[in-house]
This record gives sequence, structure tokens and C-alpha cells, in this order.
Amino acid sequence: MADRIRVNPITCEAHGMCAELLPEMITLDDWGYPIVDGRPVPRELVEHARRAVKSCPKFALLIEDKRD
Repeated sequence: MADRIRVNPITCEAHGMCAELLPEMITLDDWGYPIVDGRPVPRELVEHARRAVKSCPKFALLIEDKRD
């Protein structure tokens, strides 16, 4: 799978729900803003990643297709 998680830093308001729903790929900085590890989303985490994207209250999180 070549899909990756991306955060729009301008839209994000540091609610932290993404890190709660997808801690395997997202951590929070000291101010509560997400840090995405940049790896492709593993197959076993795709549904969790989609749930995290849908749960973002500011729509700042998305799954981006990086296939060549």
C-alpha cells in the first residue's frame, strides 16, 4: 500500500483525535499538533487511518495516494 497520511498544518487546531485513533503512525508535539511518521499506511492500519481522517473535526487530516 502506498497511501500516506498527511496533515494540513494551517487547518489543524491540535485537537489530538488523530493520535488517539492512530497512535501507530501519529504522535503529538509539545503543543498537541500531530507529527506523522511519513511511512506508507500498512494494510492492517488502513481502516484505522480512514477512521482517523473521518474523525478530524477540522478536516485537516487526509490519506494521500502516492503511487507512481
